[in-house]
Amino acid sequence: MLRVLLIAGGLSGAIAVATGAFGAHALEARLSAERLATWDLASRYHLVHSLAAIVAAVVAVQWPDSPWALRGGWSLLAGCLVFSGSLYLLALTDQRWLGAVTPIGGLLFIGGWLMLALAGR
Repeated sequence: MLRVLLIAGGLSGAIAVATGAFGAHALEARLSAERLATWDLASRYHLVHSLAAIVAAVVAVQWPDSPWALRGGWSLLAGCLVFSGSLYLLALTDQRWLGAVTPIGGLLFIGGWLMLALAGR
């Protein structure tokens, strides 16, 4: 499971860089400033939390007897999917109801960080 988390974190980070570049280059002329800012926020959070998931995998190696690092890493990646995914879709479609989904991803991010903190205890 540790390797899978590391691989998933790396792939998520690569996707975050690609979506950031796509937003900066391909969407700049197609989206309003507000929707482009939403895309940018999604890609920044996506990248930061992908890196944090990789950190969680490294922490899990350091403290293999604690389940919290792995749980935290998976929560962070789930947050990437829900938080950033909902914002990417919101930016592309302007379907405002997607904004109601985004906080669930935020809670997954917060939970992931808290689980990482628990891994160090």
